Amino acid sequence: MAPSLSIYHLVILLSALASVSLSEFVLPLTHSLSKTQFTSTHHLLKSTTTRSAARFRHRHRQQQVSLPLSPGSDYTLSFSLGGSSSSSVSLYLDTGSDLVWLPCHPFECILCENKQEKPAPPLNISSTATKVSCKSPACSAAHSSVPTSDLCAIAKCPLDSIETSDCKSFSCPPFYYAYGDGSLVARLYKDSLSMPISSQKSLVLHNFTFGCAHTTLGEPIGVAGFGRGLLSFPAQLASLSPHLGNRFSYCLVSHSFDSDRTRLPSPLILGRYEDKEKRVNSEEAEFVYTDMLDNPKHPYFYSVGLEGISVGKRNIPAPGFLRRVDGQGYGGMVVDSGTTFTMLPASLYEKVVAEFDRRLGRVHERASQIEEKTGLRPCYYFDQVVKGNVPTVELHFVGSNSSVALPRKNYFHDFLDAGDGKAKKRNVGCLMLMNGGDEEELSGGPGATLGNYQQQGFEVVYDLEKGKVGFARRQCASLWESLNKN
Repeated sequence: MAPSLSIYHLVILLSALASVSLSEFVLPLTHSLSKTQFTSTHHLLKSTTTRSAARFRHRHRQQQVSLPLSPGSDYTLSFSLGGSSSSSVSLYLDTGSDLVWLPCHPFECILCENKQEKPAPPLNISSTATKVSCKSPACSAAHSSVPTSDLCAIAKCPLDSIETSDCKSFSCPPFYYAYGDGSLVARLYKDSLSMPISSQKSLVLHNFTFGCAHTTLGEPIGVAGFGRGLLSFPAQLASLSPHLGNRFSYCLVSHSFDSDRTRLPSPLILGRYEDKEKRVNSEEAEFVYTDMLDNPKHPYFYSVGLEGISVGKRNIPAPGFLRRVDGQGYGGMVVDSGTTFTMLPASLYEKVVAEFDRRLGRVHERASQIEEKTGLRPCYYFDQVVKGNVPTVELHFVGSNSSVALPRKNYFHDFLDAGDGKAKKRNVGCLMLMNGGDEEELSGGPGATLGNYQQQGFEVVYDLEKGKVGFARRQCASLWESLNKN
């Protein structure tokens, strides 16, 4: 949790951005990894694979925004609402949804007993907060584009007022969102949002729209939606400052499920960044870009085209639906900060697994029991620490020179298996990609998801103005220190 903000901090008012030249802002993302929730590495991995699969498969069952499912392997962003230090909240950063919502007092979370050890207290709505009108485009967006006239009727605005568009005093009705293993009901509010950018400065957005949830099922923590939608954080920031809101990036510190490696935060960078990147380190790798694909059914997704995956020297072509998105919203790969592991369609996944097994299965024993316990495969026993015999993996996105080579730790996790405590401890390694299902199961939704585990150690940039997503290798902890020092 980031330290609370002081009302005496220097405040940068975004309403004045038109007359002020500002550089990018760097904000801290905190990893929510906590091993105290888990009894073993098997338990941690099984929980994570189950959550990743549920989030991915939910996107093919319903049209509502997909949301993170539980803490343990995602990244949080902290800010305050209403200008009060007592209203500091931490929410999941989620590029797969387009709404900022949070728990509000009085708050009830059903079936949340095992979700988090010490959940933060729900927000007390500030006296400066106002309810969003039923006539607002934001209200329609929260209700999946239901016409405002219908929403004002639900809000009991009189017919003559609906006909004359005179329903501004009637509040937007509560909205419902369902997701992988839970749901929520919330209302839309507007208030000032304040985020720390240094020990003495804060970034303030006035009239920021957010959802206030009094009841949720299975979700004690809210979401900061960074997707491509009217209500998302970048969209609201861009309406006041296109310079800052139309381009953002993050660099997720590599952790390999070791909480000691996340002592420094991961930088979230708002605004244009190329010039300062060159000043920080002129030898940094350049970005590899691929075009964003529009998804008519899920317009908030950052979808890109995937041409194939190389395992070692073998190139495995991706099925055609991963290279594009059709008129029903089917296909493409979603770049998602809220899903942990990358999900691939069965046809591509099985070919990747077969190539791994061809390379490793000949010399290493298959760890079938570990696969059952973790939900990952293939897994292998190693007589010594895993070394150079694990094949390389490279993702080939649509576009010229748009390939991204993954570090081994991003796709192959090795750990010491203690077994049942009686047998000898053994080194185990598992492929950290998952089977998302066959084409019939995927119909009507994304064909694949690029999870945050595979994004570790990269700066991932979302250029909304140019419609591109970019990747560049970085030492993210060092980048955080360099950006704050400069």
